[in-house]
Amino acid sequence: MSRYLGMQLKISGLEHIRSGESYVITPLHEGLVDALALLHLPLDLRFVARDELFDWPFFGPVLRDTEQVSICPERGTTSYLQLRRQAPSILAGGESLVVFPQGSILGIEIVFMSGPFALALALDRPILPIALTGSHRIWEHPFTPRLRFGQRVSLRVLPPVHPAGYRALGADALRAAVQRQLKAQALDGAMAAPRRFVPARDGYWDGFAYAIDPAFPALREEVARHRASVGTALC
Repeated sequence: MSRYLGMQLKISGLEHIRSGESYVITPLHEGLVDALALLHLPLDLRFVARDELFDWPFFGPVLRDTEQVSICPERGTTSYLQLRRQAPSILAGGESLVVFPQGSILGIEIVFMSGPFALALALDRPILPIALTGSHRIWEHPFTPRLRFGQRVSLRVLPPVHPAGYRALGADALRAAVQRQLKAQALDGAMAAPRRFVPARDGYWDGFAYAIDPAFPALREEVARHRASVGTALC
């Protein structure tokens, strides 16, 4: 599929991957094409995906048949507990678990959720942060049905983060550290440009669980004003 799309994928940082290790992988997320890029890693992967994707024609049966993990980010603690039950056997079996910490494909401005970091702490598994940008240029579903060919995609593997160093600080400190690191990589200019969230173009996605990173104050204020006007709290 990557060849069909003409994806110009540039991968760096593979030296950070340790053979035989199982990771909680936390990539930046821009769309369904991210999975195609991640499959180029020298790891056996299991993906955590939104439950609605399992109902799609063709794609849903593939997810079910390959035993990918279904969650609903809007269900918060319930989804985390479900993931916590399934993850140990996946990791113990030698697979790495891909959990997109943004929980959405809106853009670089979205705050990371704490779930994957709490999971890594609970299971004492290293986190493998991956800066992944440019895939939205290929297929920006659901914002457009159009496929674009020959697009540049950047995948940069960062050094693993070992939860032991954050055990006393907790999952939120671990989340914040990885979030800063990945977003700095994505915005450094050497990577393909990341997707940006523009509500005037994309809509506000009321009812979906996302929050705006305080590092983007103008957008955070805009979304907060909108949510106040329609009676929706800012997560």
